Amino acid sequence: MVLPEAAPKAGDVTWLEDLPRATLAAMLEAGREVLEWRRILAKTGDNVVGAVLKHEGAFYVLDHYPKGDVFDPESHAQWYYHAHDKKERPGEHGHFHTFMRGGGMPEGVEPAALPDFQPKEHKHDLVSHLIAVSMDRGGWPVGLLTTNRWVTGETWYAAHDVATMLDGFDMRMDKPSWSVNRWLTGLLRLFRPHIKELLQQRDERVRAWRRQNPDVNTFEDRRLEVTSQLAIDVEAQVRLLEEHLAA
Repeated sequence: MVLPEAAPKAGDVTWLEDLPRATLAAMLEAGREVLEWRRILAKTGDNVVGAVLKHEGAFYVLDHYPKGDVFDPESHAQWYYHAHDKKERPGEHGHFHTFMRGGGMPEGVEPAALPDFQPKEHKHDLVSHLIAVSMDRGGWPVGLLTTNRWVTGETWYAAHDVATMLDGFDMRMDKPSWSVNRWLTGLLRLFRPHIKELLQQRDERVRAWRRQNPDVNTFEDRRLEVTSQLAIDVEAQVRLLEEHLAA
């Protein structure tokens, strides 16, 4: 697995000055909800990953959990959880992959004009990967990452178009549990500026790879898997927002 050479810096807080107060307040509300769902799950000795895997039987590397993925027919948001071999991603239990399907994409957003793009018969067949959320063995998020196209078999969209889909990721379903879906929705809102930056880093990484390897299809090149990544700290993000808004 080839990791990106550069990623957003976890300590960079310049984004705070670039966002309206209302946006920061919404992020803080989402962060508090993320922490509250952890507290609620912990009351029964559970966590987000445990809630996903409950009743799913044996846990196998690369299999999707819950089986059949989770798709919200109203928002057209989708996600699944899976894991890689421990040697590939040490310290990680697994990660969530989040998506937006065609029916939930903003009007006017079109797939990137790649030479190998295959038009889809139905809009629902269009699917864009938003972000992956890396989870530790205690069932808590520790990182965000973007991936190359072949990893999820997505339809490729430019970073600025994927960014417009983020607000539409709003999971309101009981499968596998209401708590997991609201937790994941809140997490993507809490780190919205960082996700947008990671998407830009993704596109820059892909462009650089294409220049360095002009004779291969970059989007199907197994040497390029993770295209950008960032360590995250939910509690620190919430504190930062609280302090900034209080000031």
